[in-house]
Amino acid sequence: MEILFATGNEDKLREVRMILRESGITVRSMKEANIRADIQENGKTFEENALIKARTVAAASGMPAMADDSGLEVDCLDKAPGVYSARFLGEDTSYDIKNTWILNRLKGVPDPERTARFVCAIACVFPDGKELICRETMEGRIGYRIEGENGFGYDPIFYLPEFGCTSAQLTPQQKNEISHRGKALRKMRQMLEENRA
Repeated sequence: MEILFATGNEDKLREVRMILRESGITVRSMKEANIRADIQENGKTFEENALIKARTVAAASGMPAMADDSGLEVDCLDKAPGVYSARFLGEDTSYDIKNTWILNRLKGVPDPERTARFVCAIACVFPDGKELICRETMEGRIGYRIEGENGFGYDPIFYLPEFGCTSAQLTPQQKNEISHRGKALRKMRQMLEENRA
């Protein structure tokens, strides 16, 4: 099975390919398939945004299309940045600035109130109109400093108490085992296999 993945994010694409590698699913990027689509991410939930992206790319390509919408929810910031995680503080704002802003907002906030989670919703849309969707999370809390080189986005401030480090300090293999995206992709892989059967 060949699926187009609706993202321009190379880090995310690498993660997706690593997780789906054993399933016999070939993941192609929009760039590789020469598909350009104007995607309006105006959903109110991660699920809505994932469906918007997958529907748009499936319609533009005539191929099965998969998309994820993922982000960070910080409980004491009313679950911000949430669905705006990628566009938080401005479309082209670096994650160093975003991460520093969150750390500054949480100055003086004690550990029990620093709870946060990464959320990932994945949608797969087929040319015949069939749609599959799932959602997973990775629970943790916001750390006190930017740490780690392995992740991207908000990984360097997302602290995992059970590992004693941030998700940016895990190896890619460790992260894929426990991450919101890893869990959601494995669930989607299972849904696709059941759908094929």
